Amino acid sequence: MAENKFANLDFSLSLFDAMQKDNLSYIYRGIFNQQITDSILALTETNLQNEEQSSKMKKRVYAIMVEGLQNVTRHQNEKKIIDNDNLGLFVIKRTEERYYITTGNSTEKTSIPIISKLIKKINSLDKDELKVYYKQVLNEGKLSNKGGAGLGLIDMARKSGNKLSYRFIDIDDINTYFYLHTIPSLTNDENEFNKIAKESLDNIVEIHNTLNIEDIRLIYNGMLNQESLMGLLHTIEGHMSDIPDMKNKMFYIVLEMLQNIVKHGNNPTNHEGGNPGIFFISQKNGEYLLNTGNYISIDKVDDLKEKLKCVNKLSDTELQDYYASSLMDFKINDDKKTGLGIIDLRIKSTNKLSYYFKPINKKYQFFALQIKL
Repeated sequence: MAENKFANLDFSLSLFDAMQKDNLSYIYRGIFNQQITDSILALTETNLQNEEQSSKMKKRVYAIMVEGLQNVTRHQNEKKIIDNDNLGLFVIKRTEERYYITTGNSTEKTSIPIISKLIKKINSLDKDELKVYYKQVLNEGKLSNKGGAGLGLIDMARKSGNKLSYRFIDIDDINTYFYLHTIPSLTNDENEFNKIAKESLDNIVEIHNTLNIEDIRLIYNGMLNQESLMGLLHTIEGHMSDIPDMKNKMFYIVLEMLQNIVKHGNNPTNHEGGNPGIFFISQKNGEYLLNTGNYISIDKVDDLKEKLKCVNKLSDTELQDYYASSLMDFKINDDKKTGLGIIDLRIKSTNKLSYYFKPINKKYQFFALQIKL
């Protein structure tokens, strides 16, 4: 371990392992708007296209996501939105057998009886009854000031083919946090559904609590390639709309960090589709912390450590000279290109780079990189 001064970087590995274990591929925690929603959908749609699932199932999952994200956008508690515990939540999990889609938002406790009654009603109906109920609400239901009278929830139940799972957790005397958990493509065995739904939602709530404590706004865990990288950048760009002063700097640094995983990371499973990695943005004491984690071949570790130590020791002037001399080396190889990226990250961030190495097995180590802005 070296230069580990900004945060406890082994948290990156713990988070990576937790998300790998639970097959969590994407989490967004923050303010939801149309740009954020569109970018989340675009990124997830790209990932769905690359997965071995029927087109029918992919359409169902996408439709549920659209409804869930729209519900969060409509119903997030605007009055309390700046409070950490009140930020909206979107999570998608993928296993070999099924998908899990979870959304969360704060709402006033006075809404609990209304929401609970509606979901219990929806869960009591079979497929044909849901269709009739949807038409009935569409024709007769009163519209609230934030959208449809539960049409989105009814449609999510229809698309999933299963009951909706939900939970309320107190925030304070007035507000509660509402989790909506949807699991398309699952057995009709009600006991099995209840068990799986409870366990998976328990895990989401636990991870969400960690995100609140660490103030993590966005996490991507999965295969990184050029295509997924671009989708992720669009989501990050939407997230940065409320920080215009450093938007360009952050965007460039995130791009370079993700490119490093795509170009120089390793894939222990040799599975096609990119290199496994994790990226997340957290905030501490008014500063943004950009974090990446990925596997690296053990024979590259010492060289990378030396490069990181070197750039952290150089002054601003020395960094500029070092970058210019490296850039003019026309015999540059892949290892040198890695060095150029590290120098550039140090220059653009104007802060030392924090990093962490952890042996995984005889062939690979886990490399975590953190940049403070």
